[in-house]
Amino acid sequence: MANPNLRIREAKQQDSEALRKVLVEAYEQYSAEIADQWEAYKESIVASVDGGSPKARLVAELDGEIVGSALLFDSSAEAYGAPELGIHNPIIRLLAVSPSHRGQGIATAIIRESVRLASEWGADTLHLHTSDVMAPAVRLYEYLGFERDFDKDVNKGVRLVKSYKLSLKQTAFH
Repeated sequence: MANPNLRIREAKQQDSEALRKVLVEAYEQYSAEIADQWEAYKESIVASVDGGSPKARLVAELDGEIVGSALLFDSSAEAYGAPELGIHNPIIRLLAVSPSHRGQGIATAIIRESVRLASEWGADTLHLHTSDVMAPAVRLYEYLGFERDFDKDVNKGVRLVKSYKLSLKQTAFH
């Protein structure tokens, strides 16, 4: 059952500081596993709050507090500067939930809103990329019906960044 005090909405300029805090807190747990890349990754996460060209910046607000977020991009060219990936449907990036608010359905609510928006935009699929380091997230994506899209995987040095997609015509999220 969804929390009636949880609201997924478009981010506002005044949300920027809270968003940076949630993103860093959410991803910091992976800093040891990606120690060689953590500082650069953290900088790109922080820069994403005000930069880039997402089609939507979503926040999860619980009782007036920003507790989660995600960015939605139109394509792999917009999301990653990688048109060669050939993804011409929306991509979720930097889905984050504050560690102190996990297990409350917040990530699922953010994904549900992403599905709604992508469907409204006329998309057939919704994509995301993740790695095995983020095992709980991978389990959630698979549980929600995302399937591997092996052709869209990316190698980042020694790490495989796995591609997943959700068919919007077959999902029960609508």
